[in-house]
Amino acid sequence: MAKFEVNVSLQIGMQRILIFVETTLAMVKYTFIFLFSFFLSNTAHCQSKEIQYESEYFVILVIDGPRYSETYGDTTCKYIPNLCTQLKPYGTFFSNFKNDGPTLTVPGHTAIMTGNYQHISNIGGQLPKNPSLFQYYIKEKHALSKDAQVIASKGKLNVLSNTRNKKWRDTYLPYSYCGPNGNGLGYGDDFQTMQKVTESLNSSEPPHLMLVNLLGVDVEGHANHWEKYLENIQLTDVYALQIWNSIQENVRMRNKTTLFITNDHGRHLPKVKNGFVSHGDGCEGCRHISLLVLGPDVAPGKEITKKAEMIDIPETIARMLGIDFPTGKGDFLEEIFIETKRD
Repeated sequence: MAKFEVNVSLQIGMQRILIFVETTLAMVKYTFIFLFSFFLSNTAHCQSKEIQYESEYFVILVIDGPRYSETYGDTTCKYIPNLCTQLKPYGTFFSNFKNDGPTLTVPGHTAIMTGNYQHISNIGGQLPKNPSLFQYYIKEKHALSKDAQVIASKGKLNVLSNTRNKKWRDTYLPYSYCGPNGNGLGYGDDFQTMQKVTESLNSSEPPHLMLVNLLGVDVEGHANHWEKYLENIQLTDVYALQIWNSIQENVRMRNKTTLFITNDHGRHLPKVKNGFVSHGDGCEGCRHISLLVLGPDVAPGKEITKKAEMIDIPETIARMLGIDFPTGKGDFLEEIFIETKRD
């Protein structure tokens, strides 16, 4: 009798252990299912909250070589009345915007296009080391060459349309119209360049990406023509407004375009070397440039005093376009956006 009672106790004990194990496994199973379902739900929720930008088109206007002291540094804005009174109130302005790389034309534009500072030849004989934002766009969006355009008064900026990166060289090339008649040589006239820009912006199929270079300010500065240097700052002020108006007049671009108005470098301050005639080193006059951003996603009448850099421009555009830009080293300019568009 005693032996039988022991066997029954063992069976009862084993049954309890099996029930415990089965219950534990079931709890683990349902816990896993719950957590996995929660993860999927949370992921879908996050994806549903991805920011949708209104902008589909992006224009970068590079006014070549004005000194900050003759533009926004002059509180009267006597040389840039359109930028200060017609455009700035409707956009976000960076008063502490810098070129932290080589303060020359080709390196400056290379930084804006590739998101990288590079010591690259300033005579136009060398290609950028990294692919440009425009190349990434053409590849990822399967876009045509004319959907990303480089239009520049300086012919040497033709190098911006390509790269020496072996995986990218001679592929996904944007349309390039640089120099007189787009021949990639010499220096053209800003008036003629603006005719080409206006033609593209007025098109029924305008490019989704465009970089514009205007040289007049820089050329007259190097020539030591103070009055003409100032006159060309005034001219580019008119051209900036003209570009914005052309955007608004095109039904496809209106309320769908972000315009970045910036510089590639500044110039020496008075008593630094030969003053406004030259540039190219790390002095404050050469590094301090400006950025004004306008568009449907951009906060109006806002000024950012926090430091930002020219390499941040392509990173910001890439994020707004939703394309990969892994070689860019800039930061996303989150501060420019209206509150509903911020992360």
